[in-house]
Amino acid sequence: MDRVGKSHNFSAILRSCDAVGVLDAHVVRPDRGLDVNHSTSAGTKKWVSVHHHPHAIGALEDLRSRGFSLVAAHPSEDAVDYRELDYTPPTAIVLGAELDGVSDDALRLSDRRVSIPLSGMVHFLNVSVACALILFEARRQREAAGMYERSRLDRRAFEARLFEWAYPTLAAGRRREGRPYPTFGPDGEILWT
Repeated sequence: MDRVGKSHNFSAILRSCDAVGVLDAHVVRPDRGLDVNHSTSAGTKKWVSVHHHPHAIGALEDLRSRGFSLVAAHPSEDAVDYRELDYTPPTAIVLGAELDGVSDDALRLSDRRVSIPLSGMVHFLNVSVACALILFEARRQREAAGMYERSRLDRRAFEARLFEWAYPTLAAGRRREGRPYPTFGPDGEILWT
């Protein structure tokens, strides 16, 4: 999210991320800050990790270095219909604030641009609605490719997420103290250390 400034939009985007299985959201905060609206997010900040970045360049370069294709939701001349793109490879969707759109830096770094065809008089959708449409298209494609049949997280990452979700206070304490999370036994039991 590139300077998405309204907390209800940010929160609704997190809710859509959780609904399709996105585990991480990256945020470049607007100058005035950004908070989660708990009634809109339905508590999904507990399930979706939010990573804050000071600027779009660093955020997008980090994602690209980890193998993500960068796709900006932006109605430009070179944008393709959002349904035509293949979302099965690792893909980061770049969203901008409604009035300003995706920043010039983010557009310059993006690999592709997508748009959502509209038939009425409006020129653009609410950013959280646009996000949901794109994410659910990605989910449809990934489901058709069998990508939801089993977890694609390695065991350590899965166990870390499970511990953070099941024991958020203990996980935060261990992170603060620099202590590792406990491991899990073969039957899923926690092996405390």
